[in-house]
Amino acid sequence: MSEELLFSIDEGIATITLNRPDKLNAFTTEMLEDWADALMESQRNSDVKVIVVTGAGRAFCSGGDVNGMSERKKAETPIMRKHSLADRVHRIPLIMSTLDKPVLIAVNGVATGAGMDMALMGDIRIAAQSARFAETYVRIGIMAGDGGAWYLPRLIGLPRALELLWTARFVDANEAERIGLVNKVVPDDQLMDETYRMARQIAAGPPLAIRMMKKAVLQGLNMDIATHLEQVSSHMAVLFSTEDHQEAMSAFKEKRQPVFKGI
Repeated sequence: MSEELLFSIDEGIATITLNRPDKLNAFTTEMLEDWADALMESQRNSDVKVIVVTGAGRAFCSGGDVNGMSERKKAETPIMRKHSLADRVHRIPLIMSTLDKPVLIAVNGVATGAGMDMALMGDIRIAAQSARFAETYVRIGIMAGDGGAWYLPRLIGLPRALELLWTARFVDANEAERIGLVNKVVPDDQLMDETYRMARQIAAGPPLAIRMMKKAVLQGLNMDIATHLEQVSSHMAVLFSTEDHQEAMSAFKEKRQPVFKGI
């Protein structure tokens, strides 16, 4: 990992921190590569139960590095640009779509353009009071290019999504919570404490059940009810056979907290 993206694992929680605070965490090609590696390692590593993504300084992420974008434009043909997006930027949403572990996004400040899109990719968003969101693409004559046009209507509905995508206006933390863009707003100095409190709570749960729950919810968005229930019945049969289920039942009878092992 480079110094521009920090990655650590502690007590079952993997933390990915975008670390270019002087550039409002605008991402570079190298950061995207490290980001992808960190996500894949988090999925592979059985010690990781929950993933937290945040930014350093006063921004979550301001999108792609504009200076780098301008330099690339001088040399890139349209097809080269398409492949550049597919091979670099789009790796993050595609990897995120395969993760079955919970992903919490701690939005510590501005999240604009592709930076807002990156925030939308998580399962749960907790925002600092100072956080602001904007899909700023139309301001420079382009469209949402990192999944925002796909994620946003699924989170806040079609009319609101189109409004934000077409106007590029900023949404503050309170409005973001009101329209369902974020789950919770907390004072700036409490953001990481609250995020890790929730992460620890989830990490203490039964890993197999939590991962199967995420799969069932996400896959169910593209299924009819009969297919969904057929899938869930298979998942339930597997979960009933796990040691974690037996541990949960024993703990309930013995009036104690269960200790889950993910088996």
